[in-house]
Amino acid sequence: MLNKKIISKNRLLLLGTFIFLIVLAIPTFFWIKNANNDLAERRKSQMSPVIMIPGSSATTERFNELVNLLNKDTFKKHSLLKIQVKKDGTLKYSGKINRNDNEPFIVVGFENNHDGYANIKKQAGWFDEAFAQLSQQYKFNNFKAFGHSNGGLIWTYWLENYYADYSDEIKIKKLMTLGTPYNFNESNVDHKTEMLNDFIKNRKKIPKNLDVYSVSGGENYESDGLVPESSVAAGKYIFQNQVKHYTTMTITGADAQHSSLPQNKQVVQLIEQYLLENNNGDNTPANEQKPKENRKNRKNIND
Repeated sequence: MLNKKIISKNRLLLLGTFIFLIVLAIPTFFWIKNANNDLAERRKSQMSPVIMIPGSSATTERFNELVNLLNKDTFKKHSLLKIQVKKDGTLKYSGKINRNDNEPFIVVGFENNHDGYANIKKQAGWFDEAFAQLSQQYKFNNFKAFGHSNGGLIWTYWLENYYADYSDEIKIKKLMTLGTPYNFNESNVDHKTEMLNDFIKNRKKIPKNLDVYSVSGGENYESDGLVPESSVAAGKYIFQNQVKHYTTMTITGADAQHSSLPQNKQVVQLIEQYLLENNNGDNTPANEQKPKENRKNRKNIND
């Protein structure tokens, strides 16, 4: 009698375990199926957006004129999506990505757009919230990056601290920074700021197969009127001999002042030539064949 009770109890236990495993397996099966579908969709995606981050005190409207100028020079227009990240991490969208636009512009700005290293760390975290949602919604497998002023610092911090979460599935192809103060307002590179030291310490986390273009303004021989040229040049301690190509370029002449750089005609040409893909969808520049580069290459662009 006792053995029958034990056998019956064991059968009930086995049945309960079996039912529990089935209940557990069903959502797991659908999760794996959805994950595989997402991965397949990402792998076949043709989208390669250009994601832009403005500098401190700037809003998501910062690059309106730049986008208009770029769209004047291309047969196939680039659509524009703007995202403001609130302090609580929520996102406010404006604009849209047009259907069949494989190279849209996406501008990510911040409600708290103040200066300072502590704030740049926060902004990089807020940007990661936006990037996670963008990558999930649009399923792109590669992108290009553009940052003006502190926007380049946010990109650098994000690459060193967040990009590894995506690098297996999403590749950053190119990064162009414009008037980015890698050493803040310090004009003597021997006096490295805490931020620059941190960037140098973590530089090995930056992907090696990356083209980086650092563009500075030359209103005078020392700065673009706001950022010391030596501070922009300090980017070499972060990227040189770490990425595939690190190229520095200097814009001189009209509209070479810091706040005017995003509208500068030569900057527009550099973006077309080095950052955008041509209408055939390959990696050659939009206007001409890409010249040979090296890590110590430096160009002076005159209006």
